[in-house]
Amino acid sequence: MASAFLCSPAATAAASVTRQPLHLSSKLPFPKLPFKPISKNNRQTTKLYVSSPTNQPAATTSTPSKPSSKNPKEETIFFDGGAHYGDLVANLLLGFTLLWLPLTLAAVSRAFFLRYRFTNLRVTVISGLTGQDRSDFSYKVIKDVQVVPRFIGEWGDVIITLKDGTKVDLRSVPRFREIAKYCLAMAEKPVVLKETGPKGF
Repeated sequence: MASAFLCSPAATAAASVTRQPLHLSSKLPFPKLPFKPISKNNRQTTKLYVSSPTNQPAATTSTPSKPSSKNPKEETIFFDGGAHYGDLVANLLLGFTLLWLPLTLAAVSRAFFLRYRFTNLRVTVISGLTGQDRSDFSYKVIKDVQVVPRFIGEWGDVIITLKDGTKVDLRSVPRFREIAKYCLAMAEKPVVLKETGPKGF
C-alpha cells in the first residue's frame, strides 16, 4: 500500500513540485524601510570645523589682534614615589625584636600609605589608606631645606621649613639630596644643603 501511494500521480506531482528551485518574488509584502541603500560611490563624509576657511586668505585689518590667552604653566613631575624600600627591609629585619616592633610598624605604614610628589609647581604629600589625606604647598613658601641621612646615606629625611615657621618632615625619602637641591632651586634659594651626620634608620 505504501508503494501504491508513492506511485500515485499526486505523489509524483508533489515530488516534482518540491524539486523545483525556489524563486522569490519581488512583490512580497515587506514594509518599506526608511533608509536608503548605500551605493559604492557614496562615502561617508566627515565635517571638519576650522577657525578660518582654508580656501580664503586671511583678511588684514588695521586693528591689532588680541593676544591669545596662554594656558597656565604645565605641571611636570620631578619625583613621585613612596618611602625608600631599604627603610622597610631594615625595619622588618629588626622587627623580630620586641623593642623595635613599633618602629617596624611605622616603616610598614610609610611604605604602603605614604607618597611624595615633587613637581615644578608644588610639593605634595599623600597619606592615608585611600590617599584621602593630602597636603600641598608651593615652593614660594619655603624658607629652608635640611637633610638628615639615614642608615649609610642610602635614604634620608628632608625637613622643609616654611615661612610661617611650620616644619614639614618627609621621612625615608629616596634621592633625598637631589630632591632637597631641587626644592631649594625651585624656591630660588642658594643651593647649599644643611646636612647632619647619618642617624639610625
